[in-house]
Amino acid sequence: MTKIVKSKSKISRRLGVSLWGRGKDAFNSRNNPPGQHGAAAAGRKKHSNFGIQLRAKQQLKGYYNMSEKQFHRTYFEAARRRGDTSENLVGLLERRLDTVVYRANFAPTIFSARQLVSHKHILVNGKKVNIASYQVNDNDVIEIKEKSKQMPLVIETAQKAEREAPGYLTVDAGNFKATFVRQPQYTDIPYPVKMEPNLVVEFYSR
Repeated sequence: MTKIVKSKSKISRRLGVSLWGRGKDAFNSRNNPPGQHGAAAAGRKKHSNFGIQLRAKQQLKGYYNMSEKQFHRTYFEAARRRGDTSENLVGLLERRLDTVVYRANFAPTIFSARQLVSHKHILVNGKKVNIASYQVNDNDVIEIKEKSKQMPLVIETAQKAEREAPGYLTVDAGNFKATFVRQPQYTDIPYPVKMEPNLVVEFYSR
């Protein structure tokens, strides 16, 4: 279990938003920052431009459950490509296999989506892939392995269907299968809170 997963209940409180938009989010019951002096400090701190950029980076990185090294590497790949770097960045993040599993409603959270991938429950074009950061290509078919379709987590997530699949995926919910149609733009991505990838670009461009 990663350090990020262990402290996920604190991430939303630290950032001051319900990062994943779930009813069980700790932010909904305790919306002050974590720590001994969290309640006293809530709402008092003013951020510099650097602080605002850092917060945008921490928010986007936390949402996708990534380490600093992984996120930094993704940013540099986005900057290397042609086009708008902020659009490239969110596009690459949405192409991660764990993100696609989450968007397709095969798992209730990005954390459980990563576990499904790492425990070899996911197929890409009929082949097992257990790397959460694997970059899905246009028209790739992502599905849950046949034996894994009976897992309580998978069945419960399908029954609840807390989220609608975005337009850049086509999902066959009955067969636990999804096709990645195209790379999304920022406006296509169903973030529950405002993300500012442009500020992330500014942060790394200092």
